Amino acid sequence: MGEGLDVARVRGLFPALADGFVHADGPAGSLVPESVAHAVGAAMRMPVAERGGVFPASGRSEALVSGARAAVADLVGGVPAGVVLGPNMTSLTWTFARALARTWRPGDDIVLSRLDHDANIRPWAQLAEAHGVLVRWAEVDIETGELPAWQYDELLTRRTRLVALTAASNAIGTCPDVAAISARAHDAGALTYVDAVQAAPHLFLDQARLGADFLAVSAYKWCGPHVGAVSAHPQLLAQLTPDKLVPAPDRVPDRFESGSHAVELLAGVPAAVDHLAGLCGGDEGTRRARLHRSMDAVARYERELFGQLTGGLHSMAHVQVLGSPIRSTPTVSFTVPRMRPRQVAAELARHGVCAWDGDHYARELFDAIGVNDDGGAVRLGLLHYNTVEEVDRLLDAIAALARPR
Repeated sequence: MGEGLDVARVRGLFPALADGFVHADGPAGSLVPESVAHAVGAAMRMPVAERGGVFPASGRSEALVSGARAAVADLVGGVPAGVVLGPNMTSLTWTFARALARTWRPGDDIVLSRLDHDANIRPWAQLAEAHGVLVRWAEVDIETGELPAWQYDELLTRRTRLVALTAASNAIGTCPDVAAISARAHDAGALTYVDAVQAAPHLFLDQARLGADFLAVSAYKWCGPHVGAVSAHPQLLAQLTPDKLVPAPDRVPDRFESGSHAVELLAGVPAAVDHLAGLCGGDEGTRRARLHRSMDAVARYERELFGQLTGGLHSMAHVQVLGSPIRSTPTVSFTVPRMRPRQVAAELARHGVCAWDGDHYARELFDAIGVNDDGGAVRLGLLHYNTVEEVDRLLDAIAALARPR
């Protein structure tokens, strides 16, 4: 299983795995390899200062910012000059929502998706309401968990200014046909804002192929620190006017970045991308090329591992799996009749399994499915450091829920 990916070697890179738990909580955030922890620690031990100075400590800070931009650009297929850095994807999306809303006029419309994390819904919806802009909704097929691309033919108009959608659901893993939806949006003259937070740990990203005018990621989902980034073409960024302090830089991409950077955390971003690029070993080719090889291997390994997990879940009469998308990341949510999701998560924790319960910020999706009134659902997500043996442990723990207690 997982040709090209030596999982035993990979697990040795993560000190946190020594706790003995099965970490099936990847969609909420990954564990951190030693290389990333070392990079952050080293940055905190050396002299750094605010950017823009003429002395070495300031230059180091500038280099850390530049290194993070270059790493994100390699990860997504963008350009460093178009990478905006921030504390998290949610904060950055608010920044872009405010900037883009300045170009909207009453009578315009935007298209949102009920599949998305609320961070790619609420900023747009609230700014639309404030500017007299209509919100149109792309609906999810509740049985399959798919987001059909064809519906955008009916949703898009010549007044559509933005289409916001996810590249992978953080709740049920669905990977919509982003490229097809983006093509439709561009034909209508709209921009696309793609949330790739959940896709990035599992898939090789190509911003141009996806047709994403803006592509958002979060490093802590792919073994990095808590840093967010949005990649866009520099010329597109130059057309937008974000809120900023008067003395702050007016150049792109800096003018989208409020306040000082946590430069010590930015040091961990290249280390995390290097970790992903090195998962299959070897140093041939550019970092982008190595990422392609590694992420293809990761996708193959996780697909097999996830098949083991979902096959086991579907075989259990006491488990109700939400959706069954054709193409997905290794993320699944389920419910157990007569047990609240929090009870299920607590039982799994007692068996040494880390799992989340609740709505997972997929509020619109879980409202549509009808599980929020009962506490949402339990979510499991795998990453490249999980193993067959761990999935067996996980399934045994879920099977035990059917036994009298």
